[in-house]
Amino acid sequence: MYNDTHPPASVCILRLSAIGDTCHVLPVIRTLQGAWPNTRFTWVIGRLEAKLFGHLPDIEFIVVDKREGTLKARAKLKEQLRGRRFDVLMHMQLSLRASILSTAIPAKIRLGFDRSRAREMQWLFTNLSIAPAARQHVMDSLFGFAEKFDVYDRLLRWDIPLSDDAVAYANRVIPEPGNTVIISPCSSHQLRNWRPEYYAEVADYAVASLGLRVVLCGGPSEIERRTGEQIVSLMKQQCLNTIGQDTLLQFFATLERATLLITPDSGPAHMGTAAGIPVIGLYAATNPARSGPYLSRQWCVDKYDLAAKRLLGKAAAEIPWTTKIERPGVMDLITPDDVIKKMHSLLLSLARHKK
Repeated sequence: MYNDTHPPASVCILRLSAIGDTCHVLPVIRTLQGAWPNTRFTWVIGRLEAKLFGHLPDIEFIVVDKREGTLKARAKLKEQLRGRRFDVLMHMQLSLRASILSTAIPAKIRLGFDRSRAREMQWLFTNLSIAPAARQHVMDSLFGFAEKFDVYDRLLRWDIPLSDDAVAYANRVIPEPGNTVIISPCSSHQLRNWRPEYYAEVADYAVASLGLRVVLCGGPSEIERRTGEQIVSLMKQQCLNTIGQDTLLQFFATLERATLLITPDSGPAHMGTAAGIPVIGLYAATNPARSGPYLSRQWCVDKYDLAAKRLLGKAAAEIPWTTKIERPGVMDLITPDDVIKKMHSLLLSLARHKK
């Protein structure tokens, strides 16, 4: 085991996806960089996620394209790492695909999750585990990798540099920061999505009663485009629909200029945290205590316990920590009034902090 006076010379992080989870990984790396300033960090990351993080200057990135298939991607990774050996591999992804890829990464210490959390047989691919813990937020569990090396001071720092193009795009979308609500309406999991008519009601209220601008953001998928169009058609007020028009980095730059973000359990929720803005997360299908925006859990509309009682017949405290209640209609437990009340409380809090 390494100690504070002899940190590892090289560390490889294996976390391919998804956007939200990679947002959780970066503060762990920043924390380790602060504790071990001379250590070289390499991050094996997914193709999409690299579009947001791959330009960071103080981390080496090796991009894996999952579309190539696991065995082909493993062979390519092995060739890229030929002749190299890391002091530590931090295997942060609980998937068999990632574990197979990990066999192409030579490392003396292969650190993974403890046996109770090492799903999909991850424990077969590691020789050291982090300390057991129960009912943790995802980011807290990832900090267990730093704590294994007695690094306990957490730096909740992302430091994602913006390109000139991203800044220019964000300036066009939000010319004057401080009065804009971004709504990113879709998760990649359809049963976590809220009704377009509910978003429209909240957006109309934000414009008419709170004097805010509303910007719709999202990716180019058919469901995202269709949801955006439905929200616009249902609104009585005006909003700006940018769904499908930006890159990940442009979206991140836009978040940095916004007042707040409204979104379901999705990658954008965690991008909002990384961008330093409060997030009103919409949670019924999943547990915000486990996967909510890390610094905005008090602003989440949390109907997870109600969903557990109504759909599973048990309180949230009585079901496994990782349970997803992705059932038709579960997100209808969240009402527009729930979101409007959170928005009022959040804006009041922001106003108090400005005084």
